[in-house]
Amino acid sequence: MRIKNNIAGINTSRNQSITHHQLGKSLEKLSSGYRIVRAGDDAAGLAISEQMRAQIAGLDQAMRNVNDGVGMVNTGEGALQELHSMLHRLETLAIESANGTYNDAARESVEQEKESLLEEIDRICENTFFNENPLFDSEEPDPLIEPPQPSDKGDFKFQIGPSGNETMDVPYYHMGVKALGLDKMEFGTPEGANEAINTLAKAVQAVTVVRSEFGAAQNHLDCTNRNLSITSENMTTAESRIRDTNMPDEITKFTSQNIIMQATMSMQSQANAVPQSVLTLLQGL
Repeated sequence: MRIKNNIAGINTSRNQSITHHQLGKSLEKLSSGYRIVRAGDDAAGLAISEQMRAQIAGLDQAMRNVNDGVGMVNTGEGALQELHSMLHRLETLAIESANGTYNDAARESVEQEKESLLEEIDRICENTFFNENPLFDSEEPDPLIEPPQPSDKGDFKFQIGPSGNETMDVPYYHMGVKALGLDKMEFGTPEGANEAINTLAKAVQAVTVVRSEFGAAQNHLDCTNRNLSITSENMTTAESRIRDTNMPDEITKFTSQNIIMQATMSMQSQANAVPQSVLTLLQGL
C-alpha cells in the first residue's frame, strides 16, 4: 500500500478524462446535427463533403439561372405572340382592302389602321426588355436578307450548369417593321393590298420561326431545370450521409458514455478512499 502516489486514483482520473472528452464530442454532434464538426472527426469525409457542398451550391445557382432564362424566354415569346396577332389583323385588312367593292375613303381608313399597327409593332420590338436587356435587335437590318435575320451582336448565352462549359445559346434576332419587310406595304389600291398579303405571309412565317426558337429554348430550359433539381437532391442526400449525425446511433453512444462517466466518478471516490486504510495500520502503532 502506498500513500505517496495514488495509482488507482490516477488511472481512474485518466479514464474519466477520456470519457469526459468522448461525452463532449457526442454532445457537440447531437447539438449541431453534424457528425463531422471539425476536420479531426473525419478528415477524408470532410474533404469529400466540402467538394459536394461546392457542387450543390453550383447546381442551386444554375437552377436560378435557368429560371431566369425561362422568364426571359417567356417575355420574348409573349411579345412575339402579340406580333402574330397584329400581323393576322394586317392580313385581314389587306384582304379587305384588296376587295374591289371598297372606295378610296374606305381604303384610307384601312391604311390608317395599318399605320397604327405598324407603329405598335415597332414599339413592342424596341421596348421589350428583360432586366434592362433588349430581347430584339431593332437596328436597321440588311435589306437583302430574308427575315428572320439573326443579329450580328451575338446570341443570348445562359449558364445552365455548375461547370464552365455548360452553356446554352438562344439566337438574337432583328425584329420590327423593317426587319419583317413591312415598311413598303400600302393598302391604298387593290394591287398594293394583294402584294401586301404575300409580304405579310412571309412576316408571319418569320415570326413563327423566332417563336419556335424561343419555344424550343423554353422546353430545353425546363428539362435542364428538372435534371438540375434531381441532381442537387441526390448530391444533398449523399452529402448528408457523410456529414450529418445519425441521431439514434449518437444518442446510444451518448447514453453509454454518460453511464461510464457516472461509473468513473464513483470509482474515483473509491480510489481516493483506498489510501485512507493506511490510517488503520498507523493507528495500531
